[in-house]
Amino acid sequence: MDGQQPLSADEIVDVVSESDEVVGQVRRGDAYAHRLRTRCAFVLARDAEDRIFVHRRTARKLVFPSHYDMFVGGVVGAGETYDGTALREAEEELGVTGLPRPAPLFKFLYETPEHTWWSTVYEVRCTVPVQPQESEVDWHAFLTEEELARRIPEWEWTPDGMSAWQRLLERRAGQER
Repeated sequence: MDGQQPLSADEIVDVVSESDEVVGQVRRGDAYAHRLRTRCAFVLARDAEDRIFVHRRTARKLVFPSHYDMFVGGVVGAGETYDGTALREAEEELGVTGLPRPAPLFKFLYETPEHTWWSTVYEVRCTVPVQPQESEVDWHAFLTEEELARRIPEWEWTPDGMSAWQRLLERRAGQER
């Protein structure tokens, strides 16, 4: 990196139990350093043509810098709700205002040896031109699901976003049966 601090390391976040009950608050950087469980909102943003907003994260992101993601969103701040975070993060990262409230789809616990957070996945329709937040997004495009599927093996994706995407595809396949 260029000597600058990663984004959001000092943000205060709720620490939650395995059952998603708040048990305390810490700096976001400390939560990651000590693998404390937090909360996250993932928002799948589709345009008027049903394409998915895909972006590459900036190199200054605290986790998964310079990775691609098919979700916007982020960590739920101390005292925030999943729903409030989903709307706030979607509008911030897309650089728009007046989005409809993202619709919740499902919730899951993301756990790896390095990270753990409760995650709620949402979907929102964004029919206005986007102006992504430069501090968060290095590159972006709206891709069809077919284009996205072709890029998945080619690009380095956020592991949590891929976990949410796979779960979304599995749920959709289960509903089609």
